This record gives sequence, C-alpha cells and structure tokens, in this order.
Amino acid sequence: MRFLTIFSLLILLTPQTTRADVTLNNLFGDHMVLQQGIANKIWGKADPGENILVSIAKQKHSTIAKEDGNWSIQLDAIVEYGGPHTLTVTANNIIMLQDILVGEVWICSGQSNMQFSVQQADDADLEMVTAQLGQIRLISVPQVGTQEPQWNFKGEWAVCSPETVGSFSAVGFFFGRQIHQTLNVPVGLIDNAWGGSACEAWIDRKLLSSDEQFTPLLDRWSTTESDMPKALMAYEKKIDLWKQASEKARTENKSAPRRPRNPESLLTGNSRPGNIYCGVLSPTVGYGIKGAIWYQGESNASRAAQYRELFPYMITSWRNEWGIGDFPFYWVQLADFKAENVDPTESEWAELREAQTMTLKKIKNTGEAVIIDLGEGKDIHPRNKIDVAKRLARLALAETYDIPGIVCRSPQYQSMKKHGNKIVLFFSHVKAQANGWRPFDVRDPIGFTIANSNKKFVAANARILADGHIEVWSDTISDPIAVRYAWADNPICNMYSSEGLPLTPFRTDNFPSITEGRN
Repeated sequence: MRFLTIFSLLILLTPQTTRADVTLNNLFGDHMVLQQGIANKIWGKADPGENILVSIAKQKHSTIAKEDGNWSIQLDAIVEYGGPHTLTVTANNIIMLQDILVGEVWICSGQSNMQFSVQQADDADLEMVTAQLGQIRLISVPQVGTQEPQWNFKGEWAVCSPETVGSFSAVGFFFGRQIHQTLNVPVGLIDNAWGGSACEAWIDRKLLSSDEQFTPLLDRWSTTESDMPKALMAYEKKIDLWKQASEKARTENKSAPRRPRNPESLLTGNSRPGNIYCGVLSPTVGYGIKGAIWYQGESNASRAAQYRELFPYMITSWRNEWGIGDFPFYWVQLADFKAENVDPTESEWAELREAQTMTLKKIKNTGEAVIIDLGEGKDIHPRNKIDVAKRLARLALAETYDIPGIVCRSPQYQSMKKHGNKIVLFFSHVKAQANGWRPFDVRDPIGFTIANSNKKFVAANARILADGHIEVWSDTISDPIAVRYAWADNPICNMYSSEGLPLTPFRTDNFPSITEGRN
C-alpha cells in the first residue's frame, strides 16, 4: 500500500504532455458545399507532427501537421453533383462533418449594397416564405478589420430556409437561387460583404506597398497612423466637452449632442488598406469556389480615376491568392443615385462607372451588370435587388455555365464617326437593326449630350438608324467632337437592348477627369 501511494504521487508530480484536438477552419462544417470538379483544399490546426487522415466519398488523404501546427490536404475532384456526404478527419480526436453537398460555390463581396439583406429587400415576406431550398447553403463572414491575417472566423453553414435566409445578402441569395433553379444543382454562398468598405481594404497591404502607383494612397494612411497619438489626445478633450454638454442638455431636458467619433476606429475600420483582406478575406482564401460576385464602388467614387487601376489590381490579387486560375468575377456597376440631372454635368459617380467598365478590357473572364435604371435618387440602397441579381446571374449562366439562349451583356459604346454636324455611334452587344433597341417609355432616345471643342456639353437629340446605329446632334452645335450618354449621378436615360438590358453609360471623349490625381 505504501508503495502504491508513493507511485501515485510520482505520477501526479510528473509533467503530463497534453495533446490538442485537431481543428478545422470554420468553412468546413456540417451542411457545407464543396465545389464540384476541382481539387478542394481542406485545412486546419493540430499539434506539430500530428498525423491527420481525411476521408470523404471513398477517398482518403493523409498529412502531418507542420511545426506551426498548420496542416492542409487536397481532395481529389468530385465530379458528381449532390450528396449528402460525410467528411471525417481522424487525428488525436475524430471530427465527422455531416450533410455535405457537392455543387457550385460563389463568394458574395462588396459593400452595403451586397450586404443589404433579404429581409430589407422588395417583397421580403414573399421571398422569405418561399425560401425552403435545402440545396442552397449559406455562410457569412463577420466584419473584422485588422492588419494581422486571420486564419479563422466565427461562422457556420446554414441550410437555406425561411428562418435562415432573412439576414443573408439579398443579391447573393437571389443570384444563387437563379443558379440553383437553372442548373438544378446544389449552391453554396459565402457572404463577406462589409458596408461602406473601400476597395483598398480588400487588398493585401504588402502587395499594395510593392506597387509605386499606390504609394500616395499608402502615404496618406501612414500619416493618419503616425498622427494617431495626437488625434487620441484631441479626442479625449472632445469627450470631456461632450460629457459637459450632455449633462447640461439632460438638466435642460434637451437632446444630447452626438458623441465624438473615436479616431482609433479608423485603424479597425473598413477603409484602412489591407484591413478587410486580413480580417475577412484571408480566412476564406483557398476554399474551393466557382467564382465571385461584387457590388462596391460608392466609397471610391471620389477617387474614380484611381479605381481604374485599383479595381483590376484587386481582382488579379484575389485570383493569385486563390491559386485556381482566372475564376469568373462579375460585378454590379453603380446604380443611379442623388437628384436627377436634367442639365449636362460632371460626375464622380459617372467616372466610377466608367472605371468599372474599363476593367472589362483589362481583365479577362469578367462581366458587368449595368443597373443605371434600378437605383433610387433618395436612397443609396435601392431595394430592388432581385433584378440586380438576375443581371449577374445572366453573366454566370451564359458565360460560366454555357447555357444557350441567355443574353447577358448590356450594349456598349464601340466607336463613332462624324457626319457634318452629327455624330453616329456604333455599339456592341446589340442587334445591328433598328429593332435591336427598345427605348423605354418614349419612342426617341434620351440621355445623350454633345459638345464641340470648348468641351461644354449640351442636351442632344438622338435617333435610331435602320442599321441600329444611333445618330446624335444639337442644333446649337455645328462642329461636334464628343458625345456622352447617362453621364451623371442620376441621369435621365431610356435606352435598352431589345432583350431588356440597359445601354452602358459612356463618353466618347477623354477629357480630363474631375477625380484625376486624388489619392
């Protein structure tokens, strides 16, 4: 007995080696969707040197955790759509993930118009009550702004239902529903949108700093960061004054003044370069996807000229990060917004739309959903999200999935010829005949302006020619050199293709932009 007691004490006093359970990134969970037809990557953390076995659908893969505890494997491509499958991870512990489908996975990114939820959109009650769609799966990534790359996030997959769909991205859901209903395959949607976010926040800051064209942008932020101690001291003084004013307002039964904004919120917010890349995008990079849809640009409108380079740079950086080739990337062009513009004007929003359209020629396998007709002057968040999603879905169905008979491209300006005091415009993605166009509401085209060498635009007349070209003129302009269409924050315009897609806003000139040089 004495010997057993001493032996037991020795065991208690001997340091014990505890082994951590193997874990997975939260993208891998019950109800997830694996991308069909590609070698999907699975990753997580474990003890250094731990043996890990992953199995699914008659395939098994093993690996050993690295010195930092990270591990990953590549599944063989699963060609058959459907499921459900079970994925098992065996190490010191066993993880079994149930109800896994194989289908089409899309990232839904951008700012508030992508974040805008189903329950906020038009006909929310009808859309939610009919959302019993078990083959659509949804997951959202929380908004975390940081300069330190994150490997995981808080979130889990949900089966689409009236109870789960309401808080999900409306554009994302309506897009995914159209894909599911057309192809009759499972669809997985990853919503990582962040309202008010700037494009540069979605890009690796180290990558931005390696390119000289973005030096002024990063220098501005470096100044903001280095000045933060002074800003915080000033903030503390403002808080003291605010407290005094609030107390006085309380005693006088008045409304309290607005609390000053903490400048430190800039450091964890959605505009600082690299913040969203590290906190939101990084934990998802590498997950098997088919492509991405994007609705953003409002926050960059004042720097539209810069966006011409920044936006395609972001797309390329994402593709390089994922390492699965030039996956489809489709975006929404900015809608009409603010007061309607009757007279010709310069416009930051028009320049941002132009920058988005320019990206089509710079980056392959991309597409643009034009929604110059779907906005609301009084609201930067138009509620009609289903038509936005349908125009995105047209691009995916026609060009990614090769479904015949689906028209997906809005008409685009191609070239011009001058004939006396008139300019004739030529377009792509529209039938070369008069009935290739369908002006809305009235018979004549509206929304065109024209200018001579003084670069001052005036409202123009326009008519559709028999060959589908459009002739533009003004009785006040005898020697025109340039034409613009829908060039305003909220233009009055009415041109559609016969298939119902709006003419892409454009200008024929390259006059200096009002946003040139802004960083």
